[in-house]
Amino acid sequence: MSQLVARLSAYPRQGISNGTVEALKWLALALMVGDHINKYLLNGTEAWLYDAGRLAMPLFMFVLAYNLARPGALENGAYGRTMIRLAVAGLIATPAFLALGGLVGGWWPLNILFTLFVLTATLRLIEQGTLQGCVTAGLVFAIGGGLVEFWWPALVFGVAIWSYCKAPSVPALLVAVGACASLGYINGNQWALASLLLVLAAPHINVPFARLRWIFYAFYPVHLYLLWIARIKMSELGYLFFT
Repeated sequence: MSQLVARLSAYPRQGISNGTVEALKWLALALMVGDHINKYLLNGTEAWLYDAGRLAMPLFMFVLAYNLARPGALENGAYGRTMIRLAVAGLIATPAFLALGGLVGGWWPLNILFTLFVLTATLRLIEQGTLQGCVTAGLVFAIGGGLVEFWWPALVFGVAIWSYCKAPSVPALLVAVGACASLGYINGNQWALASLLLVLAAPHINVPFARLRWIFYAFYPVHLYLLWIARIKMSELGYLFFT
């Protein structure tokens, strides 16, 4: 048992290459696009696209948490820059996200970029290392988790991954796995857990993938607007949509 704990604790210290982290992000983007095509254009008829899409959010959360856990992230302003980019891109994407439908009351929940924003804000406040910061982080977590996609399980997963990457511990690992498993309540299946296999394999794979800083923030709103346009054109041709 002690050997297993030591092996698990060593994973973050082995480090993941920048190229592999970037590749995980682009894999998540591809899985998300497939899921959205199925949801918004195919009336959710392709179960395999839905199942594969369940891996996207945990991978996004892992990439963000891993990057924010890097040494010096607080000092070099990474949290602030990330929050601004996520907020701007999330707001730009909102009209298309709302127009595509499938939301409660026409607006809830907010899109995934706001989930990532709430996580970043929560971690930034925790990083302050003060009682006030932790209390405020709790409020942001509690309120924000009820407004965004994938709710509190996504945020718990992100916080646990960030904590584990900064200071490896079995409790953080167990919380991350438990949070990922609890997504089954939202997703209706446990395919999100498959993302953990990719995360565990990542330190052992070096993918030569160049980092494109701004593409992700532009890609998300652009792909939603393209889906919206495609849906309008398909509607004009007589296709019916039920989301």
